[in-house]
Amino acid sequence: MMYGKGEERDLEIEGINLGHDGKDERLERDRSSSWFVDEKDSLREPLLSKNNRINNTSQLAIVGANVCPIESLDYEINENDLFKQDWRSRTKVEICQYMAIKWILALIIGLSTGLVGFCNNIAVENVAGFKLLLTNNLMQKQRYHLAFAALAAGNMILGIAAAALCAYIAPAAAGSGIPEVKAYLNGVDAHSILAPSTLFVKIFGSIFGVSAGLVVGKEGPMVHTGACIANLLGQGGSRKYHLTCKWLRFFKNDRDRRDLITCGAAAGVAAAFRAPVGGVLFALEEAASWWRSALLWRTFFTTAVVAVVLRGFMEFCRAGRCGLFGEGGLIMFAVNSSRPIYGTPDLLVVIFLGVIGGLLGSLYNFLIKKVVRTYSVINEEGPMRKLLLVLAVTFLTSCCSFGLPWISQCIPCPASAGDRCPTVGRYGHYKSFQCPPNHYNDLASLFFTTNDDAIRNLFISGNDKKFQLSSLLIFFVAMYFLGIVTYGIAVPSGLFIPVILAGASYGRLAGRLLSSITVLDVGLFGLLGAASFLGGTMRMTVSICIILLELTNDLLMLPLVMLVLLISKSVADCFNNGVYDQIMRLKGLPYLEAHPEPYMRQLIASDVVSGPLFTFSGVEKVKNIMCALRGTGHNGFPVLDEPPLTDAPELCGLVLRSHLLVLLKNRRFFKQKGMNSSAIMRNFKAYDFMKPGSGKGLKLEDLEINEDEMEMFVDLHPITNTSPYTVVETMSLAKAAILFRELGLRHLLVVPQTTGRHPVVGILTRHDFMPEHVLGLYPHLNPHKQRE
Repeated sequence: MMYGKGEERDLEIEGINLGHDGKDERLERDRSSSWFVDEKDSLREPLLSKNNRINNTSQLAIVGANVCPIESLDYEINENDLFKQDWRSRTKVEICQYMAIKWILALIIGLSTGLVGFCNNIAVENVAGFKLLLTNNLMQKQRYHLAFAALAAGNMILGIAAAALCAYIAPAAAGSGIPEVKAYLNGVDAHSILAPSTLFVKIFGSIFGVSAGLVVGKEGPMVHTGACIANLLGQGGSRKYHLTCKWLRFFKNDRDRRDLITCGAAAGVAAAFRAPVGGVLFALEEAASWWRSALLWRTFFTTAVVAVVLRGFMEFCRAGRCGLFGEGGLIMFAVNSSRPIYGTPDLLVVIFLGVIGGLLGSLYNFLIKKVVRTYSVINEEGPMRKLLLVLAVTFLTSCCSFGLPWISQCIPCPASAGDRCPTVGRYGHYKSFQCPPNHYNDLASLFFTTNDDAIRNLFISGNDKKFQLSSLLIFFVAMYFLGIVTYGIAVPSGLFIPVILAGASYGRLAGRLLSSITVLDVGLFGLLGAASFLGGTMRMTVSICIILLELTNDLLMLPLVMLVLLISKSVADCFNNGVYDQIMRLKGLPYLEAHPEPYMRQLIASDVVSGPLFTFSGVEKVKNIMCALRGTGHNGFPVLDEPPLTDAPELCGLVLRSHLLVLLKNRRFFKQKGMNSSAIMRNFKAYDFMKPGSGKGLKLEDLEINEDEMEMFVDLHPITNTSPYTVVETMSLAKAAILFRELGLRHLLVVPQTTGRHPVVGILTRHDFMPEHVLGLYPHLNPHKQRE
């Protein structure tokens, strides 16, 4: 057995804990082992000392204000002897069954996500509708102080309910959830981000948060909800609850779960916006790091099921059988009846709108980064601080919603509105607020309603409703800054709706100011303003374009929406990254970008591999395996065949920590050192080594091995992946990073360029590609320092 350089450092179960300073915090463990030395010394020199370095990057991420160890996912197919035997033994019927189950699960994901999305909207419409009706009735009786008390109390109760769920049950449910889903599909498994408790809190916390009048959306949480539903269905059954069936065992691996979670994320977008095609494109453009044609078909099928489910339930509610659920919520189609007719001056105005949207979007991202960083310090103080922060933001929002409409002047009702103005009842565009009969308050029509209805008001044609310039300016400023201060509190909160509200208001304001040089309707300007602001913050183009067009049912706007999105994204990219990328970086999630950093082309693979490296022989002593597992948190170990089995040391493959634990747990040991693969193959099946649901696998503490068994041997060949991905040590680090990301790897073996050397130079893992690690080793390559 040989021990040497680097390996996977992104998991903190047992053994050496390499934190921010890279120092060993548990050297006191197992000092009797042959590869530990005195406390003041470090580990023994590896075989290739020039790569004896420690990865100093963090293995911790912030999950709902809690700092938790993170882990990578095994998307690679582990082709060991047991896996090959399992695939050879499968009949055509079982293979067809496996494919059929994938489609059935996609169907169930679509049905479940569509049902949750619809119930979410019903709950928001009824809870928020009851609160607003109560306040409106008090306003009509001129009991203004009592109306404000009712509105503020209702909002604060709902806000505290959402915050309490996040603070005490599932901290991972706070925020949008899109950065976590995006990181998971990239190969990062943060703690509890897709757990059943997170799903529960995400659903009910989103309902309470949106109903509380906070400037948040349910769209981001719906993406997270769809991913949680898919993860729950893709657990492959449960041994604990005796729900394990043979056909469910196929999905006990990260590779199939990744496909299902991709379908769930797309279904969440489709359920939130009623945009099935937009959901597919969102998963392709923003969420997924890995794609193929078969996944495209299944994702499209899932979102189509969501669309059918929503349409069926909405037809059921159209007759008023769902309480206050009416024309709000999911129904945002055909909100503008104006036909877009435009010429060259109009295109110049659209370009100007895109530039402004890019500038505002980049500033928005900058301010959100500062606010989230500040809130993280407050949230770390404990649940009570989280509740107090939510209480303060909710009260501020209530004051703005009730107080700012008093600034606006009352406007006479248009003659075409008839008895629809002012609005009396559950839904309408003309809110009376404090106005006399036959008048309405345009600012109250935006503040004193649900977010979805406010968007409909901003998208509506200028001929149908007019807004004062002062009202649009006040609403834009309020939505812009309330959206910033609200994001980061301990409630499920999406960014789509706040961004659309702010963008649509400044777009409509620009349309009013530039009405002398453009023929476009101000309602269409509201749509273009929303698109420009979305492009400036989210940095998505194709998916946002299709989502907006599916929302408004206006394909004639396609060229203008495409133009404004391209311009706003290009302008904003000059200043900072997209909002979700910034949040992932703040949370510490080690996300691998599609394009490597330029300085990576100046380095080769062997320049960044870390030490020490731990290797096993093909037939290894139990004691040596236990010492390695106790002394390190590594998750993959190279396996070597050595003399007398071979003439010289040869790389046999890679064995996973989880597989070693299963093998040791079942005590398939032998007294003599020799090949015993046949006995292992008879006593184990590939299913025994599959990944358990929700990460509830074996731990080192579960093993009970006596002293006699420690001196016995175990054959690792049947569980060793004999075809691991390898790169030569002279490959550029940039090329290795692209290979690592595109294949969804967890371990990438680095082999020597010349013969006669040790078969393995090191192992590249996710953290070896992180800028903190690379630039920590080679600070002269830091582009920021070079600019200074």
